[in-house]
Amino acid sequence: MMLYRSYQSYCHRLQHDMYFLTSTSRLNEQVVDKIVLQLNRVYPQILTNEEAEKFRNPKASLHTRLSDLLKHLQKKGDRHCQEFYRALQFNAEQLFNDLPSRKILKTPDPTEIDTDKEQYMLNDRGPVFFLACFSVAAGLALFWYCCNSETQVIGRARRILGFSPIIIGRHVRNICMLYLEDIPRN
Repeated sequence: MMLYRSYQSYCHRLQHDMYFLTSTSRLNEQVVDKIVLQLNRVYPQILTNEEAEKFRNPKASLHTRLSDLLKHLQKKGDRHCQEFYRALQFNAEQLFNDLPSRKILKTPDPTEIDTDKEQYMLNDRGPVFFLACFSVAAGLALFWYCCNSETQVIGRARRILGFSPIIIGRHVRNICMLYLEDIPRN
């Protein structure tokens, strides 16, 4: 199943989707005409003018024209089938999303990691949470550095904490200042 999903050519996908696309009321005349015209006008040209007229012939039934178009594209190769899917997506996006081959491509492999879900799980708290965690970590690092008995920066630490009523709350600042005042007494 994994090999089928990862390396499936557009021709195989089109073969798989053929019954779905040709079943009744999936595609109407206007959408088929738009797809044929788009395939006729893209560069490099997928359908010649004669082929486009053949697949737009109103004398033939829609089912026959669409079946013939899909078979013709499969014979032409993968690039032509890819352009058909691009035209289908552009002209009938809802139908394109409902294709059986798209559903096979969307089914998750239980052994693969869903990166979208993992990314959401990692980033669901937002930038405020990150800034809060970073501030706590920076505060603890500063506190540890100032409390190290080998460094003589207690005076500087008092000045920094004295000017920090905006950075940390009043209660936390008072506790830190009391702790710094008790260090020289010990």
